[in-house]
Amino acid sequence: MTSSTERKRIRELGITIGVMPTGPYNAITDVRGVRVGHTTLIYDEPRVARTGVTVVVPRDKDGWQCFAGYHSFNGCGEMTGMAWVEESGLLTSPIILTNTHQVGLARDALVKYALARYGRNTFYLPVATETWDGWLNDADAFHVTEEHVFAALDAAASGPVAEGNVGGGTGMICHDFKGGIGTASRVAATPAGSYTVGVLVQANYGYSARHLLRVDGVPVGREIGPDKVPTPFGQPPAGSSIIVILATDAPLLPVQCRRLAQRATVGLARNGCIGHNTSGDLFLAFATGNPLPAWPDEPLAVQMLPHQHLNPLFEAAAEAAEEAVLNALTMAETMTGREGRTVHALPLDELQRVMAHYGRLKAIG
Repeated sequence: MTSSTERKRIRELGITIGVMPTGPYNAITDVRGVRVGHTTLIYDEPRVARTGVTVVVPRDKDGWQCFAGYHSFNGCGEMTGMAWVEESGLLTSPIILTNTHQVGLARDALVKYALARYGRNTFYLPVATETWDGWLNDADAFHVTEEHVFAALDAAASGPVAEGNVGGGTGMICHDFKGGIGTASRVAATPAGSYTVGVLVQANYGYSARHLLRVDGVPVGREIGPDKVPTPFGQPPAGSSIIVILATDAPLLPVQCRRLAQRATVGLARNGCIGHNTSGDLFLAFATGNPLPAWPDEPLAVQMLPHQHLNPLFEAAAEAAEEAVLNALTMAETMTGREGRTVHALPLDELQRVMAHYGRLKAIG
């Protein structure tokens, strides 16, 4: 069994989610051109910071532009720029994930970043989104600055993605365990060819709902109850949320991106997310399969997959969303924050014990 202090991704523990193959990094960065960066803020003086910024850059060429679609599973949250995404079907900016009180600053910082990169005539409605980290983080101190956003953008890279207590996920909680950033990918075989679907989540949902947590169908939240790992809340706070960003290299049109975004709901449901009343469960999918110049002056030749070819992509989205949340849980570490509050990490040795009891643990190596 794995030591409780040695954090690993879910597959490294001998737990395989779904049946589809992953990309080489099992991350959203398996979609070619997609990059991820973080700025993480952890300090106690002058006020307690357990927060940060995560950025997803969809592509560099042609001003980041690609087709996109949006879905709100439960709308107690914020994702800026969605009126234009729904109107035009276009994503025209990187995506910033941070805490609730600083989504406005992150949005404005993206505008300044674009102006510095592309000049004064940029038409710009950027995407910034949030979940609430105020249980561990002194959110009223407004720790995140423009420079932190710029640093995350400048640090964005392809390859493996840091998970758990990093970036925008630093102070997040999931099913009464420590949550945060998680990612996963799947390769979907369609009649038109193979395409990658990658997912990144900022998992902060399921407050006071440990009993709902399931891993590969196993009732882990009930098996690892408060008698084994204390829950963080006395009086539960109002609010919990999850942001899901989906990327694919398939040539999808905006309506197909929206349909893909909806399928994240299936994966989250498998883990025990039910969309509580005060949860902001917001999903954005973008597709890089069509090259889109920023300011075209003639008709564009675009492609689309037939709708009947989308089922493998839908399955990929569900599996990757499910696994991304679990990676957030297994990679996050126990954290103590504001007012001495502690949120415990999901104990990996106990998780393996429970999965073995239910016959779901595979040999490692």
